[in-house]
Amino acid sequence: MTATDIDTVVRDLEVARARTLLLTDLDEPELLRQHDPLMSPLVWDLAHIGQQEDLWLLRGGQAGRCGILPPDVEQLYDAFTHPRAVRARLPLLPPVEARRYVAQVRARVLDRVADADAFEVAMVVSHEQQHGETMLQALQLRSGPALLGTGAPLPAGRPGVAGTRVLVPGGPFELGVDGTTEPFSLDNERPAHTVDVPPFWIGRVPVTVAEFAGFVADGGYARPELWTTRGWQVRTDMDLEHPMTWHGDGTRTRFGVREQVPGDEPVQHVTWFEADAYARWAGARLPTEVEWEKAAAWDPATSRRRRYPWGSADPTPELANLGGTALRPAPVGGYPAGASAYGVEQLMGDVWEWTSSDFTAWPGFTPMLYADYSAPFFGGDYKVLRGGAWSVDASVLRPSFRNWDHPQRRQVFSGLRLAWDV
Repeated sequence: MTATDIDTVVRDLEVARARTLLLTDLDEPELLRQHDPLMSPLVWDLAHIGQQEDLWLLRGGQAGRCGILPPDVEQLYDAFTHPRAVRARLPLLPPVEARRYVAQVRARVLDRVADADAFEVAMVVSHEQQHGETMLQALQLRSGPALLGTGAPLPAGRPGVAGTRVLVPGGPFELGVDGTTEPFSLDNERPAHTVDVPPFWIGRVPVTVAEFAGFVADGGYARPELWTTRGWQVRTDMDLEHPMTWHGDGTRTRFGVREQVPGDEPVQHVTWFEADAYARWAGARLPTEVEWEKAAAWDPATSRRRRYPWGSADPTPELANLGGTALRPAPVGGYPAGASAYGVEQLMGDVWEWTSSDFTAWPGFTPMLYADYSAPFFGGDYKVLRGGAWSVDASVLRPSFRNWDHPQRRQVFSGLRLAWDV
């Protein structure tokens, strides 16, 4: 790597670590608590972050080589071996030892970072940032007084944009990316290939709290005709009556703070089934992920992809709500400068947006050096989310980035955007 490359990766490593340390700067009982069976104790995430950095940047991904931890301890942090529901019962490293371990790994990484592979460093940064978001999900599920405050200020919204839509004309566009244009893209984003998309309408902004409250008030959770068969079963089994964190009286609890639910915010913490039922109630549907990416990245004037919806400039607080400091989505209409070439706004940041698409490989898919990142999940019970939430760091996000989760999950900072056939 060049000196500039080294400076960049060191900065990204430090930013990710600062976030990790901030989210784990808690008393030992808090770090050991499991706030929900869906989430790990924070101390597991902390040591797992170090274990993966050790594996990829100190041992070149060779799991058979001895790392800093003894093998019987290291295996405790294997995400495939130990599902989240059981991790609180494992003999995990105490918080003080976990902190010491991640610091020891990082010191060795920085000693040899000049010889590291830039993609492997980027993958480690992305992994740590994704766990930062996971830890925020766990803290949102936590009961008890607030630990994180109320969040950084956000721009005001713009009236009149909620419920509006824009037309995306039909025609071919380049879906996905290649390593030449996005060297740090992950395997499921590749390769770039041309697809022809029929014309469609798409919501200018995500669906708001006020709009979703209309669905609740109209008995949307009591009308099986709005739900898929499985969705209605999930709604019944989970006793869903409104989005997670709502109390049914116009208030919600956000990271331990009870407050009024702002009507102009994008709704979040809904399952795919809730999003799908809302879309049907609204006389619309969820966009496919291909439609979503065309609306986000394609510039019809140049017949080329944009690096971001707004162009080539790196994300800033004036363009998107990213980085996790706000602790909530921004009001709709708050980022007109972040609009795509078609005029679609808030495509990056605020909420992950459920699409109608199952998680599958693009034609020509080739696994990256971490072969289990995507391939084991293709064809499973997963729906794709796009765009990234307020909780995602800008350094790891692209319009081609594909997230996926089970359709019944709603601890994710997930919302929706509507689409319509032409």
